Amino acid sequence: MFKGILAALALAAAASGFGGAVHAQASAPAAQTRNDYADPSTWLCRPGRSDACAVDLDATAIHADGTTTVDRFHANPAAPIDCFYVYPTVSRDPGANATMAIEPEETRVVLQQFARFGAKCRLYAPIYRQHTLTALAARMAGKAMAGGDPALAYNDVRDAWNQYLAHDNHGRGVVLIGHSQGSGVLTQLIAQEIDGKPAQRRLISAILMGTTLQVPPGRDVGGAFKSVPLCHTAEQLGCVIAFASFRADSPPPPTSFFGQGKDGTVAACVNPAAVGGGSGPLKAFMPTRAVQIVDTSEAQPAWTNPPQTIATPFVELPGLLTGECVSNAHGNYLAVTVHPTQGGRRANDIPGDVVLGGQVQKDWGLHLIDANLTIGNLVEIVGEESTAYLAGSGS
Repeated sequence: MFKGILAALALAAAASGFGGAVHAQASAPAAQTRNDYADPSTWLCRPGRSDACAVDLDATAIHADGTTTVDRFHANPAAPIDCFYVYPTVSRDPGANATMAIEPEETRVVLQQFARFGAKCRLYAPIYRQHTLTALAARMAGKAMAGGDPALAYNDVRDAWNQYLAHDNHGRGVVLIGHSQGSGVLTQLIAQEIDGKPAQRRLISAILMGTTLQVPPGRDVGGAFKSVPLCHTAEQLGCVIAFASFRADSPPPPTSFFGQGKDGTVAACVNPAAVGGGSGPLKAFMPTRAVQIVDTSEAQPAWTNPPQTIATPFVELPGLLTGECVSNAHGNYLAVTVHPTQGGRRANDIPGDVVLGGQVQKDWGLHLIDANLTIGNLVEIVGEESTAYLAGSGS
């Protein structure tokens, strides 16, 4: 049960504002020590290192008839663009803000959400003193922790970004990637440091997963951002892909933290499987065993029938999943449809729901696997954007 509660708490960042647009915050207290992001130890991932991003990403493609093929992953150390990633709420450190130690929670989430982009870009992922699971648990129990700094997470990421721009970017195009708390922090970073600023020329795109990015109805800009629009094609540059995923047959309820508009705006939804609109196949990479962005107690069903030994850390499920952005009375969200094959030799469903006390928590949808569901599509989009950027004014 404790593991299941932690799974839900990892999502609760959205409830505290981290999953959506983060409002401007005061600077960190003067007594708070700033990180030195010139120090390589303050980064989870940097190019040319054996670190959290240098991991086995091979996948076994499982077809509906039970046959399998192995898809070997190959990183591109000479990739012409960069990716900058901010991870979601995963820290179990005892304080309200995480320490700068690299722990299994941070390396696990990089494996699931970010390292695969190494096929198309050089990878940068700073460690930051995020709001912790521990603090969220205390607040949900009505015992808010003292001593935390709500601005610290953003200030750390801003400092890491400025260090990267000054010493690592060298005029290269960059894709920003985040999930949940990470998406909220990046939303603030874009609004304050990129939107309408010189750095916007370097922005290839921003991928904001598991968030509620606000835009005016029928428009691409004017909510969270003044001049950074939503994406409409896979080759469009300087734009945003934002979404929160739910099962098509279990849309977000009115109490959901995702998909809901506010103050006259609506939640943005850009479908990684069909950026221009409509439905498309989701190129998911699911963990072979039940190791998602947080450790959950949910049992992983066998991927094949009868069960086969799968040696790779990920599986692909061709033809099983499609996604479509839906706008209705429930809000704007990425509706994920499962297409079972009756009598097939492959599993006909996926794990990923948040389950507490034996009950699926519909408020959260498929938040745990927002990245897993779409990462194959997103990596392809980043590749197309890179080509378009280099063919244009990029260098």
